[in-house]
Amino acid sequence: MALVLGSAILLLSSGVSAVGHIFPDCRAGPLATNDVCNKGLTKNFGLLVSTSPGVERLQLPSYEWWQEALHGVATSVGVSFADTGDFSYATSFPQPILMGAAFDDELIEAVATVVSTEARAFNNFNRSGLDYWTPNINAYKDPRWGRGQETPGEDPYHLSSYVTALVKGLQGGEDPDILKVVATCKHFTAYDIEDWLGNERYEFDAKVSPQELAEYYMPPFEACARSNVGSFMCSYNALNGVPTCSSSYLLQDILRDHWNWTRDYQYVVSDCDALQNVYKPHNWRDTREASAASSLLAGTDLDCGFYYQLHLPTAYEQGLIDDDTLDLAITRLYGALIKLGYFDAAETNPYRSLGFSNVSTPYAEDLARKAAEEGIVLIKNDGTLPLQFPPDGNVTVTLIGDWANATKDMQGNYEGIAKYLHSPYYAASQIPGVNAVYAGLPGDPTTDGYPRVLEAASAADIILYIDGPTVASEAESKDRTLIRWSGEKIDIMTQLADLGKPFILIQMGGQRDDAPFLDDPNVSAIMWGGYPGQAGGDAIMNILTGKVAPAGRLPVTQYPAHYVDDVPMTDMGLRPNEETGNPGRTYIWYDQATVPFGFGLHYTNFSASVAVEESGDNDCSCYNIADLTAACSATPQISQCPFQTVPVTVSNTGATTSDFVVLGFLAGEHGPEPYPIKRLVSYRRLHDITADEDQTANLTLTLGSLGRRDEGGNSVLYPGKYSLLVDVPTQATWNFTLEGEPFVLDEWPQDTGA
Repeated sequence: MALVLGSAILLLSSGVSAVGHIFPDCRAGPLATNDVCNKGLTKNFGLLVSTSPGVERLQLPSYEWWQEALHGVATSVGVSFADTGDFSYATSFPQPILMGAAFDDELIEAVATVVSTEARAFNNFNRSGLDYWTPNINAYKDPRWGRGQETPGEDPYHLSSYVTALVKGLQGGEDPDILKVVATCKHFTAYDIEDWLGNERYEFDAKVSPQELAEYYMPPFEACARSNVGSFMCSYNALNGVPTCSSSYLLQDILRDHWNWTRDYQYVVSDCDALQNVYKPHNWRDTREASAASSLLAGTDLDCGFYYQLHLPTAYEQGLIDDDTLDLAITRLYGALIKLGYFDAAETNPYRSLGFSNVSTPYAEDLARKAAEEGIVLIKNDGTLPLQFPPDGNVTVTLIGDWANATKDMQGNYEGIAKYLHSPYYAASQIPGVNAVYAGLPGDPTTDGYPRVLEAASAADIILYIDGPTVASEAESKDRTLIRWSGEKIDIMTQLADLGKPFILIQMGGQRDDAPFLDDPNVSAIMWGGYPGQAGGDAIMNILTGKVAPAGRLPVTQYPAHYVDDVPMTDMGLRPNEETGNPGRTYIWYDQATVPFGFGLHYTNFSASVAVEESGDNDCSCYNIADLTAACSATPQISQCPFQTVPVTVSNTGATTSDFVVLGFLAGEHGPEPYPIKRLVSYRRLHDITADEDQTANLTLTLGSLGRRDEGGNSVLYPGKYSLLVDVPTQATWNFTLEGEPFVLDEWPQDTGA
């Protein structure tokens, strides 16, 4: 056992109880007088599995490594909610796909800070561990992916910025010597298939070119590593023939060497039972023992499951692994617990005082509602919204559809137990002057529900059709095969819209092709609400009534229904390909969207303008590549060197106070390909811009913002013409030119297959 761990444990102090166990007494117990290194801790293979038995004779307690907190402390193996009373609930925020639509990193950090505070409170009262297997930071490139709701969206820059803020909030910054919790970036990497037409995640081999791996699949994970996240999770799939949990190319060459993710408390955990898949069905090694050994040697320190416990002892006897390999993994794992202050005395740990009074506070509840409000996207509006309800009036609002009275469905998956779940019907019922009528589910036109819905709609002043997927149709282990509205729902909705009443479609869950309703003059408005969490109904009604103005932007492309027939999910390629028929993926390479990435309407009018104080040649806005890179020669990460801060002035020319998201895209004639690529490089959310007010957002561009990946994956600064495009659709443009020779900003590690 490495002396660094033994020495550290000997200096640690006792504390409050862990899940079902007491912390070791490091002052008076066996650890105070015995050298852990000489007590055979190394040979306790159970320490390398997620449900660790500990070492009883050393009073090293059992520990459950598996906790979940995707959008709030969640039901999971290591989290124990009480049946009633204290710790019977936690704040349930919107799913990441909706929070991502806010494009507000300050909001994300605030949400993560609440989540980690509540996680610490649960831990202090013996109801959770301190290692949380969140966030899911895989890019949501295919609209059929069942777990897309768990991610912030499809754009790699957006995901990178989002996760940087999230990790900061989860791991804390009050005391740099103590982590608040350990966050886990998953699933590393190129993972976005569950079970599509018999292609299962457990056996899938993702074929990805170095260029697309480096430019699209990897940036969010690099951001995690640069943010010093405590843990990574390797995925079920293989990457170019090698199971990710046994890939030294991924876990050593890129993660630990290239990204310098090398602190002694940082560890890699497998997805649950992913190590078993290394043997079958990936057939990476000939025996179970060799398969387990290959994962440990590659850098997977912790097994979610029992494969290590079952097969590493024999692998050790066979000489496939040695003490040094075991020492390294255990040191990383218990180094994380040390970094968490797991063994510290209460008076030395700033998080030990947190209790149930810190759970679901009024601030947290307001933040959960605000997070949903900020993410909701207005897709269509003929002027009907916002709805006006005189408090002394009597307006009948009929709510129809699968989600009109939804509660738990609004949480999506990886959810916890919420203090309350306010449905849209509940929230509508709380509005003065509104007679809210829940008309139920129309079903198929041949059922009894159809006439009842038509009758209720005919008596209404306003019709709200609130519909989305069953949770099971967009979920882990299951991918969608269709992204269209069903024929029967199109029939029912258009018939209701034809009644001549204001008809508002509120689309929940993931994106569906809204083409049948966008051009229908009888559909007054379309709004996307995602999975809005515990206060989802309140947030929806606040947007509909104008109590809060909408400013969310779509974090994914809304594809036409036929897209599912154009490219198989198993095709990992991003660029259009005539040979395979792939039309391209995401807004970067696909330009036939029903509703584009970044789109979102407001209740007011905005204009945007750019005025850059030039630092290059003012006559042509020209910059010399050699001069730019020479100025950053001493910077360890030259890609992070600043290039330009671009001020964007946003003017509210309407009458309604509203937020506005400033999106900056880079395009132009430069790079390794003959066609321009538009990609997000910066964004800022401005808050509460009043009528006739101007606010300025500073979009920061780095040299890395300008770099493009070549076929080998290298990031290169190319000469050529560049344009910064502001907003969707574009409202303002700043053009500039880079001159000189190409310069490599980042040399991508090549997979030698060794």
